[in-house]
Amino acid sequence: MSSAAADGHPRVERTLALEGPQPDVPALCARLRELCRDGPGRPVTCDARAAEPPTLTTVDALARLALTAKRHGAPFTVTGTPPALRALLHLVGLGELLRQPEQREPPSRVQEGVQPHDPPL
Repeated sequence: MSSAAADGHPRVERTLALEGPQPDVPALCARLRELCRDGPGRPVTCDARAAEPPTLTTVDALARLALTAKRHGAPFTVTGTPPALRALLHLVGLGELLRQPEQREPPSRVQEGVQPHDPPL
């Protein structure tokens, strides 16, 4: 018996490896686009265990990969982050890439009442 996602497609682990302090960003983004063509909406994981030592180029690569995944409708997470890379991602405001999709908080909704004769702001 094979496991299947809610959409009926078999679950496929899609993983990219980020290696070294100077990753080839265009090649990684091209590979990610290929993975997303195989099944939009399926999660992509980036394994950053070998991204040592972490640099701003590493952070740039992760940010670009996250944006590429978002453009293709694929949830994107980073795993295996060394402590220094984890700290650097939090420092530049990209700590959300480290969370697993099921741990994300739902977006908060502003519930505001409007009076019929209130002027617009």
